[in-house]
Amino acid sequence: MPVRSLPLFLVSAAILTTLTAEIADCRSANAADEAANVAGGALAGQRYRVIVSTDIGGTDPDDFQSLVHLLVYSDVLDLEGLISSPYGRGRKQDILDVIDCYEQDFAHLQTYSNRYPSPDELRALTKQGETERAPHSGVRQGTEGSQWIVSCARRSDPRPLHVLVWGGLEDLAQALHDAPDILPKLRVYWIGGPNKKWSPDAYQYIASHHPDLWIIEANATYRGWFTGGNQKGEWGNREFVRQHIAGHGALGGFFVRQKEDIKMGDSPSVGWLLRGTPTDPSQPGWGGRFVRAWDRPPAVFRRMTTTDDQIEEFGILELALAIPEQMPDTPEAELLVENQTLQGHLASDGTMRFRFCPKGSKTYRFAIRSNVPGLDGRKGGITAVPISPTAARRRSIRRRQWWTDDPSPGLAEGNHIGAKTVSRWRDDFLRDFAERMDRCVTPHTSPD
Repeated sequence: MPVRSLPLFLVSAAILTTLTAEIADCRSANAADEAANVAGGALAGQRYRVIVSTDIGGTDPDDFQSLVHLLVYSDVLDLEGLISSPYGRGRKQDILDVIDCYEQDFAHLQTYSNRYPSPDELRALTKQGETERAPHSGVRQGTEGSQWIVSCARRSDPRPLHVLVWGGLEDLAQALHDAPDILPKLRVYWIGGPNKKWSPDAYQYIASHHPDLWIIEANATYRGWFTGGNQKGEWGNREFVRQHIAGHGALGGFFVRQKEDIKMGDSPSVGWLLRGTPTDPSQPGWGGRFVRAWDRPPAVFRRMTTTDDQIEEFGILELALAIPEQMPDTPEAELLVENQTLQGHLASDGTMRFRFCPKGSKTYRFAIRSNVPGLDGRKGGITAVPISPTAARRRSIRRRQWWTDDPSPGLAEGNHIGAKTVSRWRDDFLRDFAERMDRCVTPHTSPD
């Protein structure tokens, strides 16, 4: 019987069945492809050179948790540096405190692998980095941390050097400024978002002066480590810590004392190396999946903005405010925004400049405190708006190796774009982490 003689509803049903099957086949193929891709990484035998720059001990306890996570995987990575780069109270000693806990668990850990670095080896590669935010220029002077980045990058090793930045970009910016020849060797995974809020000047220096840098700017994707995914039973943020971290050696006890539930906001950078294809950010992995970045030039206003003005979330706002003719010999000014005090910079064009980065889409209000009468007490604001779902279509021509969060709506956890590219692997990376923490408390025994 010719098809045209079939009832219309049967033809429609047949077409729908065929399309549904084809879509299912495509989804299955994609799922299989992703499963295959995520099998790579350090846990599959690849060894990556790694430096971590962390603001541990500064404004958030999550770096302590992420450092515990890093250390129990340190046998599968070539760890070359641990740099204290805080804004706030944190210092090198905070890293050393975690290493002291590692030393207590080391006897058990090394029964699983003789590639765990010794506590003294870890202490030797721990360095102090910048302790203040960068000035408007983005750089200040070399630190032990920035010089260590340069030294490691210049080593005679054909492998790239992965720099995992858990805080501000000050030491990375300084290293690139002092030794631009190291740029081709670097592969940077930066936990941006709130850290970009604290580090807008170092960020803008790198974006303006080193556009060829290979970098993942994860402003929201990282939140998938603790937001979304399977949160049932033992996989819940608090229950996981209770069952799989508490009571697991000195490292487990230290983890719980910092926070009794999972935060670990910096761990996706480590997960990126553990499972996935670190050479290609467009491929899936425990640390997320990313798209080529679009150009985000700073939004420069030569007036005080109001809440009617808009900027893309995670963008850079720069105020360039004219200073009245009558001013003190040494004009000073601060922009007060929420819990931040941003120092003004007197530019050569006679303007006082401030940079600010909104860490989320909402309205911000600010005020100026200054010894310049024409600036002191002025108030303004800005409204940060969500990133357009089509932003990824505007790939940057200049920054061809700059990657960032995928703004596709289906990949967001709430308003955190890209977070599902991490949270989808929650069962996998937490189960593996639980097994690693078991090493701290139970030595490996070989079968007879």
